Amino acid sequence: MLAAERRNLILEKLQEERRVVVSELSSQFGVSEETIRRDLDKLDKEGYAVKSYGGAVIREGLSLDLPFNVRKNTNVGSKQKMAEIVASLVREGDHIFLDASTTDVFIARALKEKEHLTVVTNSVEILLELSDVSGWNIICTGGVLKEGYLAFLGSKAEEVFRSHCVDKSIFSCKALDTTWGIMESQEAFAYIKKAMMSSAKMNILAVDSSKFDQTAFMVSGELEDVDIVVTEVRPSDYWVRHFNELGIELRYPGSDFPEEGE
Repeated sequence: MLAAERRNLILEKLQEERRVVVSELSSQFGVSEETIRRDLDKLDKEGYAVKSYGGAVIREGLSLDLPFNVRKNTNVGSKQKMAEIVASLVREGDHIFLDASTTDVFIARALKEKEHLTVVTNSVEILLELSDVSGWNIICTGGVLKEGYLAFLGSKAEEVFRSHCVDKSIFSCKALDTTWGIMESQEAFAYIKKAMMSSAKMNILAVDSSKFDQTAFMVSGELEDVDIVVTEVRPSDYWVRHFNELGIELRYPGSDFPEEGE
């Protein structure tokens, strides 16, 4: 196993359990405790963890983006629930945008039973996921490949999104705030979302409950730009009313119809 793969697995364990122990990791991965300490040193320096006696704990209030493969394996149940709902909103023959979020990987997987879709994406992972689908038109934006994110970014990717008019743009976000709107941790991702939203007849935001009432570095769009919000549980009454005031349709498991504000 490569050192980077081992560190990603340690990060996954940190995400799930909030702390790790050197001796347990050494036994789990079959490497020396000194090797594990070097791994934890690197995670500490990168801002993901805080070393403690005999191990490490997750850095609280972590604002850095975790590696794609780690994020893909977190909140899996939530992403699968959202993916099923989003798939029910897509019609066969639709032209759609999918962003490079881990949520959209699950959505792409849920869409594979559909026929004759046209998908424009900047996600390497989604391209691989859909590589065995026949009868679809799959378009890669190209652009600058972002290390660790499996995403094409930059002006080339933005131009491709802006030059297509699609039925539905489907995307996620880093944070959602009633004042600031839809937010991303990095400028390049924010610009991609802006381009996607500007070229779609319908914008669908798939966002899990952990992103509500959070902020990030960059605004990527206003909530007023969104037509449908899909999440894995019913949001607070405050958010339900807010979506209703903005005319945004809210979908979550068990909600057959748009929720009315109170």
